[in-house]
Amino acid sequence: MQANLYALGAIALWASLASLGVSLTHVPPFLLTGVALIVGSVPAWPFVLRDPSQWRIPLRTLALGVYGLFAYHFLLFIALRHAPPVEANLVNYLWPLFIVVLAPVVLPGVSLRWPHVLAALLGFGGAAIAIVGGRGLSGTLAWGYVPAFAAALIWASYSLMTKRVAAFPTTAIGLFGLVSGVLSLLCHAALEPAATLVARDWLLLAVLGLGPLGASFFLWDKALKLGDARHIGILSYITPLASTALLIVVSGRAFSGSIALATAMIIGAAILGLRQK
Repeated sequence: MQANLYALGAIALWASLASLGVSLTHVPPFLLTGVALIVGSVPAWPFVLRDPSQWRIPLRTLALGVYGLFAYHFLLFIALRHAPPVEANLVNYLWPLFIVVLAPVVLPGVSLRWPHVLAALLGFGGAAIAIVGGRGLSGTLAWGYVPAFAAALIWASYSLMTKRVAAFPTTAIGLFGLVSGVLSLLCHAALEPAATLVARDWLLLAVLGLGPLGASFFLWDKALKLGDARHIGILSYITPLASTALLIVVSGRAFSGSIALATAMIIGAAILGLRQK
């Protein structure tokens, strides 16, 4: 139960990720990723100043963290720029399905039962309805879906692989974000044109960093350490529903019957998956 609460906390923060990302599409992606990830690492700093050993982790573990935080968000922000945001979100939210399906492949002693498969497919169906509103995917700018698909694979594999490396304290997530952020800023300096940010941009970057690119990672890590990856993956289908609802509110669009259907499917998938041991 505690693991599910941590996961729900991360999901609540991630609900704002797409909306914030769309609001910052004018910011170069390496700069956006770098600033937000460094800001997101700040909550871990007081703990590390008291006990520096919490950031003494194997290089393999650090590489995994950079792979998850840096690569995933860079590819997601690229996708949001080069494909319609709603459709890109749909492809990106394949990651809960990948977590459920890949868990038996990555984690020893984990089996995949038919109820898990059914729950995963039901949840993905609900996510698809929530995000595209019952409409088919547009064929325009189709190449932008490629980084979204890659991002989904990266986040799912990162989430599962954290259970395969040597145990590390949750505060190490701050090191993942700090190193990833510095790497992103170096890439920005080398590969992107200089950008001028206004006060609103800095405010949105701070919100993005402290929430969906900061506190959410710590909550997610705690959830994965305490819970069953298959259950958490299924529960994660709430994310696209919440994200889509927020995008509808921000854009001023009306709620539709498809959102109600998606809600029922996603909640049903979560209940079905969480009841399976």
